[in-house]
Amino acid sequence: MKIAYEHIIRNITQKPEICVLSEKLFQLGHEHEIEEGIFNFEFTPNRGDCLSLKGLLRDLSLFYDTCSEIEIYENDIESLNFKFTNNASRACPKISFLKIDIESVPKNYNKLLEKYFLDLGINKNNFFTDVSNYLSYETGQPTHCYQSSPLESGIKLDFLNESKEFKTLLGKTIEIKKDDLVFQNNENEIINLAGVVGGSSTSCNKNTKSVIVEIAYFNPEVIMGKAVQYAINSEAAHKFERNVDPNSHEYVIRRFIKIVEEHTNILNLEYCSYDYHSQKDKHIHLNLRKINKIIGIELSLEDCSNYLQSLGFSVDEMNIGIPSYRHDINTVNDIAEEVARAIGYNNIKPKKFITTFSSRNQNMTEVDEIKIKNLLINNGFYEVINNPFTQENTKFSFEVDNPIDSNKKYLRTDLKKSLLNNLIYNERRQHESIKLFEIADINTLPSDYDKRVIGIIVSGRVDNNYRDFRKKLDEKYLTDLLDRHIEKSNHKYEIINRDGLNTKSKNIIVYVEIEIDKNFKLNYHNELHNIEIENLTTSYIPVSDYPSSSRDLSFSVKDFSKFNLLQEYLLNYEHDLLKEVFIFDYFFNEKKAEIKIGFRFIFQSSMNTLIDKKVNEAMNPIMSYTTSIEGITIPGMAKK
Repeated sequence: MKIAYEHIIRNITQKPEICVLSEKLFQLGHEHEIEEGIFNFEFTPNRGDCLSLKGLLRDLSLFYDTCSEIEIYENDIESLNFKFTNNASRACPKISFLKIDIESVPKNYNKLLEKYFLDLGINKNNFFTDVSNYLSYETGQPTHCYQSSPLESGIKLDFLNESKEFKTLLGKTIEIKKDDLVFQNNENEIINLAGVVGGSSTSCNKNTKSVIVEIAYFNPEVIMGKAVQYAINSEAAHKFERNVDPNSHEYVIRRFIKIVEEHTNILNLEYCSYDYHSQKDKHIHLNLRKINKIIGIELSLEDCSNYLQSLGFSVDEMNIGIPSYRHDINTVNDIAEEVARAIGYNNIKPKKFITTFSSRNQNMTEVDEIKIKNLLINNGFYEVINNPFTQENTKFSFEVDNPIDSNKKYLRTDLKKSLLNNLIYNERRQHESIKLFEIADINTLPSDYDKRVIGIIVSGRVDNNYRDFRKKLDEKYLTDLLDRHIEKSNHKYEIINRDGLNTKSKNIIVYVEIEIDKNFKLNYHNELHNIEIENLTTSYIPVSDYPSSSRDLSFSVKDFSKFNLLQEYLLNYEHDLLKEVFIFDYFFNEKKAEIKIGFRFIFQSSMNTLIDKKVNEAMNPIMSYTTSIEGITIPGMAKK
């Protein structure tokens, strides 16, 4: 949605600079770009309340004093005797109608309306449609204007019982499908695809002086996807899909009248409203302890209340009143998020994640889990964490009632498939030594409890050093490692068949899954003995989204005294793009008294895909230095 900077600051006392205002909007969570004084927002779907100038100002009132000069019509309005039948009150629980007659159609608009069209580059249509469009921009509530005369016999709202053709006010003819929500006249002719677009038969024109204005609240589920289905660009549908304020009708009507009144003489005003399912006020208990725990700070009750009140919430002792326009607020977690927004995430000081393990307050299984993790990590394994949901349905699978992804609605019965996907992912990225593990809960019927298991998978070379480069990861490697530290149990090693895996590698894949229960025991010796896991802290390095690039260099070493010098230099060489160096080949030729050794250099950028020029620039110092060492050569490269 586009909102002009000038439109915002005319309602703010402090008049902040555009860059300062932008920072405040980002703090509130409103992503945007700025072009020539226009904010182009990408509001999250749950924040339909911000799809207007008024909604944005409500959020900004946290930082600024709003001085809105918006006026509404204050006088009494006659009751409208309008024939309306609602056969879909669940889909449209609240709707209002305003009949308004004017003396003449204005030729020019006031400054407010003119700037709306000029600043945002919007084309004018006709007076009533223009007022309706501006009002949607200002208040967030779409309205629809019908010419009065075609509606004298009344209208009805209902779901279509059969498909019908419908000509929109844009001149496009579409076939509305059965069961879609529409407004019809008493001749059963469609006059409006509800919440999306009106029809040509009742649309206003430049001479229209009498209209029926419709202000509705539709359940978002009914409107969702309709504009896309019929290929209609509908700002109204965009807002109805994200929820509008059901309690705004009278305000919007009175604001509509006021704008019309500022442009022409009003001859007649009549209004009626239908509320079929009145919405109860929503309240949430102010659980300060939980809010502080979620955010990670110690906030006072007074400060918490002030933040919430600044964002439009009411606070009565420990009871939070939720505004009718905040459909997204349902739990104390949502309240905590609002408080965090108000404070500013950048203003919340990070805390170290500290975990203390002690045999006195932790059971043995938990201690063993940490120690087996350390054992595997110290032996070159990487821990992975996968989504516990899968699309695989077996006779042992639990089905989730409300899955996040409808394609993955079953809980994993093992870790093998997830780890196999991880392995293939790494193989396709030219990783030659893959050692992965995962510790997680699995669920299998008929058990009614979780099982804690560790899944381990290996394939490729034992390590990226010259001693282990030719050694392959196999069942013997895994058995030797685990049987030294885990007491014999009934766990089985599985060789996974590569058929259908869509990978070029021919290396064997070995998998084992071990249940971590009361019978799981470690042999505490060597690196496992007396491991202190006190004040454990964790950190991570973000993984680059861009591919790596490798270079191999083979050296001939005839002066053995220079061998260690070569290793020390290359293995400790530093460059911003260099991620890894290792020896991939080693051969000692006794007859020639010569060592042949190969080094592999892995380069990768976190900013972009590397080009050969950048990699060559990083390699040049290496080649220059190593070839200058007496007794060391690169076969095929002449000495300088």
